[in-house]
Amino acid sequence: MLSRIRSAVAGAPEVEITRAYRTSPPADPEGTVELLAERVADYRAVVHVVEEAEVAATIAAALARRGATRLVVPDGLPPEWAPDGPVTDDPPLSAAELDGVDGVVTGCAVAIAETGTIVLDAGPGQGRRALTLVPDYHLCVVRAGQIVTGVPEAVGRLDPSRPLTWISGPSATSDIELNRVEGVHGPRTLEVIIVR
Repeated sequence: MLSRIRSAVAGAPEVEITRAYRTSPPADPEGTVELLAERVADYRAVVHVVEEAEVAATIAAALARRGATRLVVPDGLPPEWAPDGPVTDDPPLSAAELDGVDGVVTGCAVAIAETGTIVLDAGPGQGRRALTLVPDYHLCVVRAGQIVTGVPEAVGRLDPSRPLTWISGPSATSDIELNRVEGVHGPRTLEVIIVR
């Protein structure tokens, strides 16, 4: 089949493929905050849009609503965001230990407004991949400066040599009859706090 295609296009002029990806921020950063909030909510995640001064109180209220008291907090998370008596990942917690906590609180590397995707790269305040895949609850804080409009902008900000985890809502899968099951490949509940 490939040889037939090669024969069919033999002698055809080379065509330059233009890639006019948007790589600069949009003119309306507030619009990207609102778009991200809308798209993340479309994925059945719980979303809060707050001011910087409200982050710690919003985290505390979210954890209180869930009755979550044993939470993993990765190194580098701002101390004011950490719940009382956090569980640390030093030495690294086993999968069984991670399964026994109430959840994890992290930051992120970047968030994509158009797709409602949050990307973690194991940087400060994010921890290793297992921290956000094993516990049943993930609360993620996204700052407005981390939000980009589209995927090309996000890729431009990320280091491809780091372990990247792309999150678009709570973990979900469907069987052949389209019965949705959440929590199979990651947290059943995703809660996102977007800081203006």
